[in-house]
Amino acid sequence: MKQAHNNPIDRRAIPADAVESVWQAVDGHSIRRIDWPGAGEPKRGSILFFPGRGDNYEKYLEALEQWHRAGWRVTAADWRGQGGSGRLGNDEVTGHISDFSVWIEDLRAFWSDWKASTPGPHVLSGHSMGGHLALRGVADGAADPAAVFLSAPMLGFVGPLPSAIGHGAAKLMIAVGDPMRPAWKWSEKPGAVPASRASLLTHDRDRYADELWWREHRPELVMGPGSWGWVERAYASMRELFAAGRLESIETPTLLIGTSNDKLVSMPAIAEAAKRMPNAQLLEFGKEAHHELLREGDLVRSLAMDAIDHFLAQYAPAKASELAEPAQQ
Repeated sequence: MKQAHNNPIDRRAIPADAVESVWQAVDGHSIRRIDWPGAGEPKRGSILFFPGRGDNYEKYLEALEQWHRAGWRVTAADWRGQGGSGRLGNDEVTGHISDFSVWIEDLRAFWSDWKASTPGPHVLSGHSMGGHLALRGVADGAADPAAVFLSAPMLGFVGPLPSAIGHGAAKLMIAVGDPMRPAWKWSEKPGAVPASRASLLTHDRDRYADELWWREHRPELVMGPGSWGWVERAYASMRELFAAGRLESIETPTLLIGTSNDKLVSMPAIAEAAKRMPNAQLLEFGKEAHHELLREGDLVRSLAMDAIDHFLAQYAPAKASELAEPAQQ
């Protein structure tokens, strides 16, 4: 992606043009957000980005700043109970949710407020679980973007078990114990990062280290495993999205980016979704990429960002009639 200017991006600092704030959900829960105004000319429209499970928007400052420099007005937010938006479980490390519909309703309200106060065309994006929720949000009518792009969307889990069997096992685990208990072991020390984690996420050691730096400087971002309740509800939401006719009903132009080397989310599920959606494009990487495609080494990142740039130029072009800032509500 071409840069609006040549200043390097400091991945360990909030960019000067970005503003952090809090959005209040319908029930009063505080959702953390960050906004960029969109630099340079011509103005492009607006992008709303959501990170994945256990993620926070600090991990994506580099990509968000790039889009801003390219002329996009950019917003990112941490999901309720994730990142800096509080916790919903029994402790400060385990990620829990009672049902994914809670996040969809947050998305519905956030999208409505955000769209009314930002210039079009409006684009929705997400990584991993954020990608799943963005796609389901479109299917559920919670958002009506001009285009969608998804990084390693969580549309299936990696593993030998068929989705129905995995879901059944998760139902059993919540039936025999507290749904809020951790579904997998994280570390002997709560919140500590397992040594093997880096090999699941990115080949780029420096970008991986950025996350650890932010965790150290903003301890509220530390998150470990998901709860058994989260696992069961994740299976339920993914199976619902793959029900007959659901993906076929999504007519929004959508770019799905994944890697066959992913050890967390299923590339075959991503490919199936792309095949079933009438206006979808698929970019698939191989062994050169791990799960966090927007935080990979420079070559993979550049290819992914360039593909996004090309996709948006085609399906969310700047429209002069929409680029005037809407009146603030």
